[in-house]
Amino acid sequence: MSFVHLHNHSHYSILTALAKPQQYVQIAKNQGATAVALTDSGVMYGAIEFYKAAKAAGIKPILGVEMNVAPLGLANKTPENRYSSLVLLARNNVGYHNLLKLSTIAALEGFYYKPRIDDSVLAEHAEGLIGLSGSLNGVIPKAILDNNLPGAKEAILKYQKIFGKEFFFLELQHHPEIANWSIVNSKLLELAKETGAPPVAANDCHYAVTEDAEAHDVLICVQTQRTVDDEHRFKFVGNYSMRSPEDMVEAFQFCPEAVENTVKIAEMCKVEIEFGQQQIPNFETGKVKPEKYLRELCEKGFEDRYGKSGSIGFTEHEARERLDFELETVHKMGFDTYFLIVHDFIRHAKESGVVVGPGRGSAAGSIIAYCLRITELDPLKYGLLFERFLNPERISMPDIDVDFADNRRDEVLDYVTKKYGEDHVAQIITFGTLAASRIFQAL
Repeated sequence: MSFVHLHNHSHYSILTALAKPQQYVQIAKNQGATAVALTDSGVMYGAIEFYKAAKAAGIKPILGVEMNVAPLGLANKTPENRYSSLVLLARNNVGYHNLLKLSTIAALEGFYYKPRIDDSVLAEHAEGLIGLSGSLNGVIPKAILDNNLPGAKEAILKYQKIFGKEFFFLELQHHPEIANWSIVNSKLLELAKETGAPPVAANDCHYAVTEDAEAHDVLICVQTQRTVDDEHRFKFVGNYSMRSPEDMVEAFQFCPEAVENTVKIAEMCKVEIEFGQQQIPNFETGKVKPEKYLRELCEKGFEDRYGKSGSIGFTEHEARERLDFELETVHKMGFDTYFLIVHDFIRHAKESGVVVGPGRGSAAGSIIAYCLRITELDPLKYGLLFERFLNPERISMPDIDVDFADNRRDEVLDYVTKKYGEDHVAQIITFGTLAASRIFQAL
């Protein structure tokens, strides 16, 4: 019998899980699975990395997230209203975009210790999604463990209404070392009969293979600021690796339907993401086309840079040829607006007295950037190549590194946000790794 892992956490579930997305993909392929899911906690940091890896491996990627749900609403940020979990999977592209919206709302509006949504937000963005009742921290398992079966049933009916009856499943897990799972599984099967909500098997994977359990244990120690010899620390009890299909089938002999439903859910899911299409924000230029507006700015800048002070080691004709070539290349590649946007916020920063760096990286090789005063380094004087920055033979987004005074950087961000709107501006996240010294502290 086939099996598909639908509840898996990668290292993008920060300090909670250990596996790389690619590891899950490779193991799933080796196990003969037709699909595999990624469901990190509250975030979709690894979605594209995972998607590309799965496509390259020839298996279906199922994009998801284990979302934290605030039972008393997002506005209530009190300890008793922290969160309960719910696994969400994208059935189609509409569902994928709804996952993106939900994760954004969770981070920007609902954050309280962790990103959170509530049922009303979920209901607004539930189209194209499949819901699983989740781990022991889920709304329904919590109600069961509180001996509140009516509350558990009410929650099931609510989520059946939100997702559609055929798209909400009761998640069973086989961790016999945890007595509560035996209780929850038993009651979930009773509730499945009462409500018609089908069961589904999962393992809530947090590391790739069983040999990684010890390393994962150390990771949890880092998160909880405990050491491995602390007898009272939090610890994952059981096997949270990507267990083989045979192992999962054997573990769920008490409910074969739960195994079968993993494949049915996988068959429901189909997300296709297009890559390679550049989507650059608009820049208001009135009735003038962006490419003409850019040329006008560059001509003025060219006169300021080269017309008054003269040139060293090259002629004005050579400089103009270089400018014409760059403008033609930028226009062919569709990046006129990009330069206008960067020029605009750097101009604002300088006019506001914010210290701006002279230029860094390959953008210093652009005479356009020099004429627009994006950079202060003359690429002709220093023999810098434009092709290192933008290569006509290889279309990729330009990348201009800009340095602002640390104490006034937020002013520039505020300007960009106000001009283009909060829903059109985002910062790019970077991830750090744990130093060896921090690991030793947990041992």
